[in-house]
Amino acid sequence: MDTLTAVNQEPVQITPGFQDPVHEAQACFRAIMNATARPGIRQKISISDLAPPAPLTPTGAAIALTLFDYDTPIWLDKTLMASEAVKAFLRFHTGAPIVSEPVEAAFALVADATHLVPIASFNQGSAEYPDRSTTVILTGQNFKAKQSVTLTGPGVKDTERFETSPLPPVFWDQVISNAKQFPRGVDLIFAGDGEIAALPRSSRISIQEA
Repeated sequence: MDTLTAVNQEPVQITPGFQDPVHEAQACFRAIMNATARPGIRQKISISDLAPPAPLTPTGAAIALTLFDYDTPIWLDKTLMASEAVKAFLRFHTGAPIVSEPVEAAFALVADATHLVPIASFNQGSAEYPDRSTTVILTGQNFKAKQSVTLTGPGVKDTERFETSPLPPVFWDQVISNAKQFPRGVDLIFAGDGEIAALPRSSRISIQEA
């Protein structure tokens, strides 16, 4: 393990990242691309050798190690920001700068999805540069819920039912509003235990009764 020392703080032990960074990151990237291309369809992701500091999950860490770098400012929710070990892990393995405002982030990493800030708080992109919007990564997801949504749009054959939890009560209403902005709007990645799903901003959502 490597060690980092923050100002006026005890040394923080850095747990290892990918054992085979090139091939593991490539495999994770393919899973993310497949999830984005097929909204609502879960994709397996390898996390066998990852043991990041809590509350960062292994699946969340794999996504971070794949997508984050020196040029991608990241925003962490309060739960992750409270952990010096998590921040040290991400800085050491990715080099990504951590920003304080959601609108400044290329990626947002969320451990406590039930207290997610409003989706509108994140960078929505612009008409000229819609790709500059934030990708929000919700970790600790369980792909079961009392309420499901129906997806249509690019990458969906006819319709696709999708369910996940935990989420804030108004989440799906916010996602519907987000989709109406297309091509602007945030993209969403849901990270469960060794599997992920995604909802790009192009997906159209209708809410089903619980």
